[in-house]
Amino acid sequence: MGEIKEITKKIKKFRSERDWAQFHNHKDVALSLVLEASEVLEHFQWKSLEEVEEHGRDAQEELADELADVAVYLFELADDLKIDLPRAITTKMKKNALKYPVEKCIGRHTKYNKL
Repeated sequence: MGEIKEITKKIKKFRSERDWAQFHNHKDVALSLVLEASEVLEHFQWKSLEEVEEHGRDAQEELADELADVAVYLFELADDLKIDLPRAITTKMKKNALKYPVEKCIGRHTKYNKL
C-alpha cells in the first residue's frame, strides 16, 4: 500500500511541476485512462494467439510503457477521487469471491449470473 502512495506522490509532483492539474479533471483523466488502455490493446490487435504470446515476450519495454501509462492515470484518478485503491481492490476481490465461488467456476469463463 505504501508503494502506491509513493508512486502517486511522484505522479502528482510531475503533474504539479508542469501545471497540468488544471487539465486533469475526473472526466479527462478517465478518458485518458481508457485511451491508454486502448494503446495496450493495439499491441495485440489482429494477431493470432501464438503471435500474441510472441509479441508479449518480444515487446516487453513497449508494453511496460503502455501499462505504466494506464497505471499513472488509474492512480491519479483514484487519488483525486479520494479512493484508497488497495482497499478498493481488496473489497472488490471479496465481492468477486462471492460472485465466483471456486466450486462453481473453476476452469470456466461463465459470467457469475449464468453459473
